[in-house]
This record gives sequence, C-alpha cells and structure tokens, in this order.
Amino acid sequence: MTVAAVKPAAPRRRLRPTPGLIAGLTVMAALLLLALVAPWIWGDEAEALGGTPYLPSSSEHWFGTDPQGRDVLARTLVATRTTLLMCFGATAIAAVGGIGLGAAIWVAGPRVREIGQRLIDVMISYPAVLLAMIVAAVLSPGAVTSVVAIGLATCPAFARLTTNLAANIAARDFVSTARLLGVPPLRLLRRHIVPNIAEPLLVLVSVAFTVSLKALSGLSFLGIGVQIPSYDWGKLLADGLQDIYNNPAPVIGPSVAIVLAGLAGGLIGDGLAAALSPNEGGGRARGDRAKVKAALGALDASAAAGAVAVADDLVVSLPDGTRLVDGVSLSIAPGEIVGVVGESGSGKSLTAMSLAKLLPEPLRSDAAQLRVGDLDLTGNPSRSRLATEIGIVYQDPSSSFNPVLKLGGQLTETLRVHGGVGRGEARRRAVEQLKLAHVTHPEARMKQYPHELSGGQRQRAMIASAMLTKPKLLIADEPTTALDVTVQAEVLKLLLEANERDGTAILLISHDIAVVSSVCDRVLVMYSGRLVEELTAGQLRAKDAQHPYTRALLAATPAVDEDTEPASIPGRPPQPADRPAGCAFAPRCALVRPVCHEERPLLRITGTGSRAACHVVGEPAEAGAPAAVEAGAPAAVHETSDVPAGPVLPEQGAAQDAEETAR
Repeated sequence: MTVAAVKPAAPRRRLRPTPGLIAGLTVMAALLLLALVAPWIWGDEAEALGGTPYLPSSSEHWFGTDPQGRDVLARTLVATRTTLLMCFGATAIAAVGGIGLGAAIWVAGPRVREIGQRLIDVMISYPAVLLAMIVAAVLSPGAVTSVVAIGLATCPAFARLTTNLAANIAARDFVSTARLLGVPPLRLLRRHIVPNIAEPLLVLVSVAFTVSLKALSGLSFLGIGVQIPSYDWGKLLADGLQDIYNNPAPVIGPSVAIVLAGLAGGLIGDGLAAALSPNEGGGRARGDRAKVKAALGALDASAAAGAVAVADDLVVSLPDGTRLVDGVSLSIAPGEIVGVVGESGSGKSLTAMSLAKLLPEPLRSDAAQLRVGDLDLTGNPSRSRLATEIGIVYQDPSSSFNPVLKLGGQLTETLRVHGGVGRGEARRRAVEQLKLAHVTHPEARMKQYPHELSGGQRQRAMIASAMLTKPKLLIADEPTTALDVTVQAEVLKLLLEANERDGTAILLISHDIAVVSSVCDRVLVMYSGRLVEELTAGQLRAKDAQHPYTRALLAATPAVDEDTEPASIPGRPPQPADRPAGCAFAPRCALVRPVCHEERPLLRITGTGSRAACHVVGEPAEAGAPAAVEAGAPAAVHETSDVPAGPVLPEQGAAQDAEETAR
C-alpha cells in the first residue's frame, strides 16, 4: 500500500503595500499611460518644423522650443514611449541573462561554479556604464546597441545575487530531500530554488530599471545612444544644453521626466523590499518566536528567507591554507537563541567572529554567503552598520572596556559616532540601558572607570553596551565563564530579558551544555572546526543526541541529580593541519567504522528530526558493537573533558519543554 505524504500548505506571505510603493506604482502607471497615448496626441506637434528655435518658456510653449523650433514639451511627452521601451528592454536582458547565468553556474559542478563566481566578481567590479560605453562605441551607435550594452553590463549583478541566494536555499532540508529523491538539477532549480529567491530578484529588477534609465539617458546625451531622427529624454537633454546659458527652459522637460521615472523606479524597489520583508519590526516575545518556529519547523526555522544571520560554507583559514573552520553553515531566525558548544579549539568563537568581521590577523574567512540582515559580509560592509546591527558580549568582562576611559564615554561612543545621536541623548539612553541591565546606581557608574566595578557589574555594563543600538544579532562569546555561579545565572537572565524585550537574535557560545540547554532554542555542536550535530535544546536536555561526540559531551557534564561520576573523552582533538580526511572524531570514537577514516560524513536528518554528521547514525547494531546508538545512551569515555558544569535555569528549561510539547 502506498501512503501519500500530505504536506501542509504554507501560508502565503501577504504583500503589505507601503506609501512609497503605492506612490511609485502610481507614477509608473501614469508614465506607461503617457507612453501609450502621447505619440497619437502630440506626435504631429513634436515633429512640426518651421518654428522659432530656442524660444523661452511661454503659455504656448511651456518648456520652450529646440534648435529646430519644435515644442520641447510635446517632444518630451512623445519620447516617453521610446525611453521606457529601451529601459524595459535593457532590464529584461539584464534579468533574464543574469538570472540564467547565475542559475547555470549553480547547477553546474563545483569547479564550474567556482570559476563562474570568480568571473562574476571580475565582471561586477567594472562600472556598468563604462562597459556599456565600450560596447556602444565599438559597435554602431544606436538604440538597439545601447539597450543590449546596458542589459549585458547589468547582468553580473543579477548573476551574483542569484548564485548567493541559491547557495542559501540549496542548504535547506527540503532541497537535500529532493536531491535524495533523484530530482534532476534543472527541475530542482525550477521548482525549489528559483521560487524561493523570486522576491529579492524582483526588488533588483526595479533597481535595474532605474540604473538602465540613467545609463541609457547618459549614452544618448553623449551621442552614442539614440540617433536622429529618433529621440529619447537623454537626446532631448543634450539638445537643450546647447543654449542653456541663454535659455534654460528646454532642459526642464527631459530633466523632470528622467527624475520622475527614476524616482518611481526607486520607490517601487524600496517599497517592494519593505512590503516583502518578513520582519515586522519592534520587539518579538518568546511566544512569537514559538509561532515562527512552529510554522517553519523546529530545525529549519533559522534557514528561513528572513534569517537574521546566515553563514553558508564558512571557511576560516591561515595564510598557508590550513582550515581552522571547515565548511560551517548556520542561520539564525529573528528572535531565536542559538547555542554553540564544543571543546576548546572547535572553532566556535572563530565562527562567531566571522559574523562580526572581527577575525584576528592574519586569519581570513571565505563563504558562499555571509550576512547579517541584508548586510553582506563577504566584501567590505559598512563599519557603521556593523557597529549598530551586531552586538558582542565578550568572555572576560575585565578586558571588555578600556581601563583608562570612563564608562560613560565608552558606552555612548557607538551611538554618537555611528548613530548620529547627540551627547545628551546618548547619555540618557545609556543610563536607561544600564537600568535594564540591573546595574546599580547607573548615573554614578557612567562617571566611573571600569576597574571600579565588580566583575558582575562590568559584564552587565557590557550587555547594556551591546544592546544600546538595538542590534539585530547579539553574539555572546562565553559570557559567563569568568563569573561565579550566582552571577552567571543573573547574566543569563539578562540575555533572556533582552531577547524577549527587544526580539534580538542571540548566538550564545559556551562550553557548558547545561547553560545552552536551559536558555537556547536550538544547539549547534562543533568539533575540530566542523559542525557535527544540530538539535533542539529539548533534545539536548533529554539527552536525545545522535552523534557520538555530543553524547560524550553529555556524559562528561556533571549533574547534581545523578550519583554517577562524569565520564571523560579519550584522546584530544586533532590539530587543524592534521585533520583526517574522514570524520575528525573517528580516532576518539567507540563506534568507529572503516568508512569513518576514509569519507567525511555530511549532516543528514536523523530519526529524531535532528541533523548529525555521522556514518554510524541510523545503522543497526552489530554483534559485538557498543549498544550506545541503539539504546540512546552516552558513549563510553575515558579522559577528562573541559566541559564544566554551569548554572541551569529550571524554570526556563521547563517552559521550553512545555513549548516543544505543544509544538
């Protein structure tokens, strides 16, 4: 009997029109109507010769006359059709050609993909107008040549966006499932990838229209675009400039037309970006985060199109090519708390610092996609946006602040320098944030030096500093390690309050499994620079882990309600330069198989819904083999691990258990 799997229909995202989008569409509709009727109504007047050249503005000729005595207003209205047709043609060439090129590069094998992406990078480094001028100058000048030149010069932008977006969608579980089912690459692209990247591409189409308008007008203005007897707004502008010092009126008509059309395209682009954005703005409570996760799936929520942070195939390497972080992919949904655990040297902090563009020299990072919000981190992102959209809480509160500067100036610096906030307002916000962080006597603390605060107060001040700009992502790099247990619980509570109050997504790095299981929604386990398992916090609390390394970490974590001694993990992690070709945990694993030494395991969905990179997960138990996988018990371990116990927030753990049970 064949059972058909019924997939619940995902709710369609409703378009939320903004005033800018409505205004842009209204202006564009008026221009299209004008392009349709203008040649019929004003065509004869626009071509009539015999008039007086260079007449100034008057009631008969609102924008004067051109060098041949023709009415400039009539010619401007008639030129609307030619100009818009050229812009739409160039935009169509750019969109179809660029999306096709990007899709073809992504469907091709890894070698072609790498070469294609580098080629796109080279092409996009040259200004589109410069490339178009070269093409138009080499070929015979004219409208068709200009349209083709501008369209081809804009293609790389579409190709680059397509490949970056496709890389993100291709990492989703439903794409992996389709591949396992044998879906051909072209069908995979058409059914699964392109529909999921259509919205940002649509926004880019509107932007490309505005770029094409300016470029085509510029080419006609320079005389290598539209040729006589045809004319567009750029050609009319060039004619009007011939006598601009004596009669500026003929310049007004085409100038206003270009500005209006460009403004319409810009408003449509911005309006589409805002209308299609999944972020509603404002704080998101934990209950709202549960709704998002319920709609998208517990393990796949962070891979949604509106993810706050995305790293796809992240590599952090030394100058000699040694990979310290080797192909890590992760994403964080709005308002989600994601924990990262693993032994020292597993690459947790390097992964997080890559998202903040704070890798120490001489390390470098490469990724198919690396972004926070819409801020692309693969190039040279705006330092102001980095400072305001990403907050960081460091491990050691004693080194978080400059010891020679008072706290007030350090807290308000980001707001004053990057936020454009006045000194008084910045100080008021800082005091308010210190109060929210439960810093005692906040007004007095602003005048103190960091050493005058206790360790717990300094860490609270660091959290206040990180939250002062209302960041989209807060990176907490082992924020409780240097604190005593009582203060650790207070700091964790502050992070939860910030998450619930402001809806800030948090990436929490810790050695302590008890910490991440009590405050996080989802947990990533790293080993030797690689991601080995992804599971929910509820699964971690229930010790329902699948990867042998995660089980070993659980077995090495002391528990106050158990009489058993914590176990230890045999051996040590390999050095990055000595990382084996197969599974890096194989030399320490009690369940190792020959394939583990030869082939690197990839993350795959397990029977419990988590994802684990292990060849053994899901295999039936063999005679003589350990029964850990079958029974779900932690694997045997023998050497002390550096995973300490930490504070557990039982009320938070119980709340998350109830939340997951409801889901």
